[in-house]
Amino acid sequence: MAVFTEVSESEAGELVRALALGELRELRGIQGGIENTNYFLTTDRGEYVLTLFERLTFEQLPFYLHLMKHLAQRGIPVPEPQAVPASASAENPDGQILHTVCGKPAAVVDKLRGHSELAPTTAHCAAVGDMLARMHLAARDYPRSQPNLRGISWWNETVPVVLPYADASQAALLKSELAYQNHVAAGSAYAALPRGPIHADLFRDNAMFEEGRLSGFFDFYFAGVDSWLFDIAVCLNDWCVDLETGAHEPQRAAAFLRAYGGVRPLAAAERELLPAMLRAAALRFWISRLWDYHLPREAAMLKAHDPSHIERVLRQRVAHPASRD
Repeated sequence: MAVFTEVSESEAGELVRALALGELRELRGIQGGIENTNYFLTTDRGEYVLTLFERLTFEQLPFYLHLMKHLAQRGIPVPEPQAVPASASAENPDGQILHTVCGKPAAVVDKLRGHSELAPTTAHCAAVGDMLARMHLAARDYPRSQPNLRGISWWNETVPVVLPYADASQAALLKSELAYQNHVAAGSAYAALPRGPIHADLFRDNAMFEEGRLSGFFDFYFAGVDSWLFDIAVCLNDWCVDLETGAHEPQRAAAFLRAYGGVRPLAAAERELLPAMLRAAALRFWISRLWDYHLPREAAMLKAHDPSHIERVLRQRVAHPASRD
């Protein structure tokens, strides 16, 4: 969440009034993140988040926004996109939730209450595991489909771009791990993995807690149809590792997996491929962080993530495969 496009108070106020959200009281840019322009909007009726999409297109965005609507309507605590009043139709019952600001696609969503828990306990991990499983099940009947745009095809395209910035050891790991993941993806166990819409980016800073209780997931703009196991692996690689070393933290991981499995037990193919998918999730974010770090875009309040942490996670996952139990 950075600021690539400067939005004036008059432009924001015009959108707020069009959405019947009251009168704008404050417009404040959000620091952090690297994909989109984000602002907090405070009106006389509530608090919201304005997002201008810098890479995603008008054609791609309905998948994400209507997915959030779908989940919110099924009781999953996610930011709900705001629609233009009286814009619903038989073809689009959610109404007009994709807008234009400064010539770019934009959305306004509810602001979740609480704060991110950056030092999670087993209780926090269990809450995330439980809600992730509920989210997966709630999205089973979501009618739209769009692939994970940062899936294995993107890895194959992007590794050659970041290789010139890697040292010999890093380059060897990138090449060998990409070859391994291509091999896994061609197998029958991978084809048998249960699939559906996933968050695909559920790191610690994309969940909120209020008074110790999980109050919601946000930032769905890497979502796509992929294996549910990949979503699980992304979470385990962030919520359940030591930040200094990248090492697996077994108690937090066990709490997460118990809670997830209590809602949706893992299939045999998922248990078999969990170690490989943990490596896949680490590779995906190492590639993207190398790309963002070495090939940054200009933006106010932009700070790219350090790629070295997720590199350590990948090396740990290769050296110490997680248990399939």
